[in-house]
Amino acid sequence: FTQLVISLSVLTVPAFGFSPSSIQKRHNNIIQSPRYATVAAVNGDASATSPSKDEDPLTSIRLSVEEKAKTVITVCSSGTLCTTSNQDEIDGAPFGSFVDYVLDDEGNPILLMNEMSMHTMNIMNNPTKPVTLFAQFSGKQSAEAAPQGQDVSRCSITGLVEKIDPDTDEQIDQIRMRYSITHAYADQVMDSPKFAFYRIKPLKVYFVGGFGVLAKWVPVEEYKDAASDILAKEAVSIVARLNRDHADDLQLTAEHLLDCTNVERIRVTSIDRLGMDIRVTTKGKGLRNKLNTDEFRIGFRIPVISVEDAKSEVLKVFQEAWEKANGYHWEGDVNTPGSDVPIVKIAADSLG
Repeated sequence: FTQLVISLSVLTVPAFGFSPSSIQKRHNNIIQSPRYATVAAVNGDASATSPSKDEDPLTSIRLSVEEKAKTVITVCSSGTLCTTSNQDEIDGAPFGSFVDYVLDDEGNPILLMNEMSMHTMNIMNNPTKPVTLFAQFSGKQSAEAAPQGQDVSRCSITGLVEKIDPDTDEQIDQIRMRYSITHAYADQVMDSPKFAFYRIKPLKVYFVGGFGVLAKWVPVEEYKDAASDILAKEAVSIVARLNRDHADDLQLTAEHLLDCTNVERIRVTSIDRLGMDIRVTTKGKGLRNKLNTDEFRIGFRIPVISVEDAKSEVLKVFQEAWEKANGYHWEGDVNTPGSDVPIVKIAADSLG
């Protein structure tokens, strides 16, 4: 067996190409959720350990709302700044401007603004009125197909603006470096007396996961303490590649790990350091041929810390689906292939 694992693990394959990789079994409790109507375990049996009554079964394999909000604000480096206008005839109306930004060590947005810009003048004339910075994921993060319009995650930070004093602010050197790395033009203007750095101190944070999905106010301190997802900048590209190049692997996963039948379509919709979301459309029985769409969360057995780790975890899922489909069973392993992959059904819809 040891020799077999070594020989399989040295096969060279393209990125996210399927090959029989070495098997590393890690035994986790299969997620059960009798308490949630839209969440039901797929793998495992009724005797598996259930979470405590106060524990959401998705917690261990899905990013928290705070982490998602922090990820959007971190990955994006520009957005819409909404200030309060002082102009005649529109005094008090919201005024939107496209702005660039970076984050300081506490997750506060930092803007480099010209004193003559309309949004800067609005802020100076209304220093006690909050502003809102809106940012959302964009297909520009990847040259490949990506969600567009309202079907993307976005986040709004509302807070008060303070001008940064470069002589007293302890983070000014880091701020200057981050801004010059993120925004190439910054070196040409940041030393001009007409430009200055401004910090938005959040009062409220609001996250929207996409069209018709989760939307929630996020506590400011929890937003600040949250970590951005390590895969965020590559997630769109990874999802597009999985859907383009791995139709057969996804089909086996739907049929043999998710227990779906009459599969019409299967798509990976998102991926992060804790797992991936898969949407499966199946055809119902009867004359009406009703279509059913289910959303599943497939968790990674361990959180990943790099794109290469994510590839490895996805390939392990595909490997186990292939093994189960072909009746493989490793000698000495009491589990059937795929039985300890954490899987949760998170939503269902029916189109009659």
